[in-house]
Amino acid sequence: MNNQLLVLVADDEPRITKLVALTLHDEGFRVVTANSGEEALRRAEEVRPDIVLLDIVMPDLDGIEVMRQLREWRPVPVILLTAKGSTADKAKGLDLGADDYVAKPFHPDELAARVRAVLRRAAGSPGAGVVRLGDIEIDLERRIVTRNGELVSLSRTEWLLLQHLAANAGRVVLHTELLTKVWGPEYRDDLQYLRVWISRVRRKLGAAPGEPGPITTFQGIGYVLDVDGVRQAPGEPPAVASRAPAGAAEAARQGTTQRPVGAESAR
Repeated sequence: MNNQLLVLVADDEPRITKLVALTLHDEGFRVVTANSGEEALRRAEEVRPDIVLLDIVMPDLDGIEVMRQLREWRPVPVILLTAKGSTADKAKGLDLGADDYVAKPFHPDELAARVRAVLRRAAGSPGAGVVRLGDIEIDLERRIVTRNGELVSLSRTEWLLLQHLAANAGRVVLHTELLTKVWGPEYRDDLQYLRVWISRVRRKLGAAPGEPGPITTFQGIGYVLDVDGVRQAPGEPPAVASRAPAGAAEAARQGTTQRPVGAESAR
């Protein structure tokens, strides 16, 4: 079995794809290329790359649309390539879900370093394994969620949120940890933002409107994913994830809304 990580590079400029392919091949990666958005989607389905590099401006489908469609069926890491190098363009690309952004012209060594960094972050995500919730299976290694055997389509953000909960199944994950891990430290106090996304994930997992489904809320503290085999006995709160302050466990035990040290303030 070939253990080299596979990179898909999509750009309508042959000299760019050739340069990137040669650079990454020298760094020990396998590389496949595409010269349009439609071809990138076909190749991604065929080879299931570990990371995708997308030019923003391409024939038929631009990189943003290709990224959106890719994320509908698999939360693969994406680096956007573009000739636009302004701060505003970079922010737009990242806001739309890119893992990183490299402006042309770029140095091959910089690009290789960016690819390795994004892959390290992806590999450093919560551990592998299959988490089962009744008719739902969350495959942390393959990054796939199924319900009744059918694939559940998740956006990148929905996947990252569910991934962190599943990796700590049966334990409370603090609001601040989820917000920081998924969106970054600048969002650590945006509790309402987190509630909206938790609601979206609940609906994807089959919860009825207004119902929590398998994601239980611990008011003022965080959320816990109730998984088969680790669900706590009635009246016994789930353990707090190891990164959480000790005070959170006591707060959960007493059912209080008092926030532990480090938790976000309510807005």
